[in-house]
Amino acid sequence: MATTDGRLSDAGTLARQIIDHTGGDIRLALPLGLGKANTIVNALTDEALRDSGIRLTIFTALTLQRPISNSDMQARFLGPAADRLFGAYTPLHYATCLRDGTLPDNITVLEFFFQAGVWLGHGDAQQNYVTANYTHALHYLMARRPNVIAQLIAQDHDRFSLGGNTDITVDLLKARRDGTQDFLFAGEINPELPFMGETGEIPRAEIDLLLDDPETHFELFSVPKRPVALHDHAIGLHVSRLIRDGGTLQIGIGAIGDAVASALMLRHQKPAVLSSIWDRATFPVSERFRETASFETGLYAVTEMLVQGILELMNAGVVKRNVDGVMIHAGFFLDCRDFYRSLRDMPEAQRARIRMMPVSFTNQLYGDEQSKRAARVDARFVNAAMKVTALGGVVSDITENGQIVSGVGGQFNFVDQAFALKDARSVITLQSTRTTGGRATSNIVWDHPHETIPRHMRDIVVTEYGIADLRGRTDAEAILAMIAIADSRFQPVLLQQAKAAGKLPDDAVVPAGHDNNTPAALHGWLHRFAEDGALQTFPFGTDFTEIEQRLLPALALLKQSQGSVRRMAGLMWHGMSTHHHDPEEDACLDRMRLSKVTTPAQWLASILLRGAIRESGPGSTGQK
Repeated sequence: MATTDGRLSDAGTLARQIIDHTGGDIRLALPLGLGKANTIVNALTDEALRDSGIRLTIFTALTLQRPISNSDMQARFLGPAADRLFGAYTPLHYATCLRDGTLPDNITVLEFFFQAGVWLGHGDAQQNYVTANYTHALHYLMARRPNVIAQLIAQDHDRFSLGGNTDITVDLLKARRDGTQDFLFAGEINPELPFMGETGEIPRAEIDLLLDDPETHFELFSVPKRPVALHDHAIGLHVSRLIRDGGTLQIGIGAIGDAVASALMLRHQKPAVLSSIWDRATFPVSERFRETASFETGLYAVTEMLVQGILELMNAGVVKRNVDGVMIHAGFFLDCRDFYRSLRDMPEAQRARIRMMPVSFTNQLYGDEQSKRAARVDARFVNAAMKVTALGGVVSDITENGQIVSGVGGQFNFVDQAFALKDARSVITLQSTRTTGGRATSNIVWDHPHETIPRHMRDIVVTEYGIADLRGRTDAEAILAMIAIADSRFQPVLLQQAKAAGKLPDDAVVPAGHDNNTPAALHGWLHRFAEDGALQTFPFGTDFTEIEQRLLPALALLKQSQGSVRRMAGLMWHGMSTHHHDPEEDACLDRMRLSKVTTPAQWLASILLRGAIRESGPGSTGQK
């Protein structure tokens, strides 16, 4: 039904109007991540599922989905807590059908960025992936001539906002006003979406179809805070030495992003504690990078993704440098429910210090370049990777056999800016190892068949063991710098591979002081600061209960141990021991519905879980 101001309260009616307008050939553009108008999209999908004569092509990125439990243990953990952790988020029907293999031929989904790891091994999704820098996605989309855009909308009385997805939509609407694009703009009001003004505000006349149905309002997708382990904190501490007061900052989501923000707050608020941490470091600390003073001028943030860590830095007085009255420019946001709540509840004058912009502004220098250069002084663009080669090539989105894990996104854009701006640096972060099947492997590798950032754009790489400055270095210097921040278990192999390739002399050795890069040494350095609260597992809060927080490292250890008979036997041995019984273990098993077992499989699961709880508890190194 339509109201007097043109609003519709029925998604089916709105969908049929779109079908009539397009003649049933719908080229639908959806914002990345949070900004999708799920109710409208589902209504269109359902119509196409019922009528094979309707052609629905969806161009989007980062389709958000709750994790699907692929093990009994994961189902036991996530099942009772899904709404609390991820929000009561309306599932997208096209994603459900695509995942289940039931998407018909008349519906096609094209994405240029995946939710990390969700579509590994899925043929249709992998084949319809469009590789693109975030700034190029707009042009790829416009070339496909979308005839419908469906976006979630925030409302403040008679004002309307794109909320957290100005990223591409702002430029698409401008193209429509200029007459170079022609599409229907369909908006769906969601009262939980924070209202972001200025560039993000749009007049009612821009919205051709507006759905406002309280019955279909849904909670925003919440990204649960992951624990910040000691190796993450170590990376954050190293990165904090790279950030100049009065400079410019970009960071991303996840444990390492939280660790960087936490370290910068520690540097600003508790310099004596930070000094003590560096005094007790068991690894050589780079003297080339020694930024440890509090922030007087403060930072300006220009970032593709606005995350809670940046808000916390603003509240702490670290991000406070004004650029045209704004402290933060961002292209989109996605985070936890506390993040959305803090934006909604923020006084309007303070929220005005945050301006959502298109990624054509945040991710590149083109357009008003002189002003951007003047604002982005001493920029540090901090991004995560999966692997880095010894020659400095960065792998962030793709496996060796070409499976897309996530996407390029804006990473290349920010690396490019780091080379284009005076005194700017690209900072790539990664944990030095990963553990699968009970076996640790190095994330610093000799080579990789696919690179997200080519080695000729190598700059700074940071692991828990230090900082490798690769910019302008010879290949031999770069290789040794990378070996210096690798886990010591893998340094000899990397040395051998480099020598065999003729890239290091035969007498080359691991750089002095870096031959004890081990989890145990890292634990010895930082564990005391975690015990006294200086380094927190959840520096910005969490929706996990205390029992769930105890379970998280145990479940991670169980997953890492799968496939290793030795590791699983060790967990069983620990789990069957009757010494040092901790009542909290019983609470953990009760939370997982394993305190009362009735089958051999449940008994085995309970023993393994108890062993993992004991082995991953206080005093463990957190890495194997």
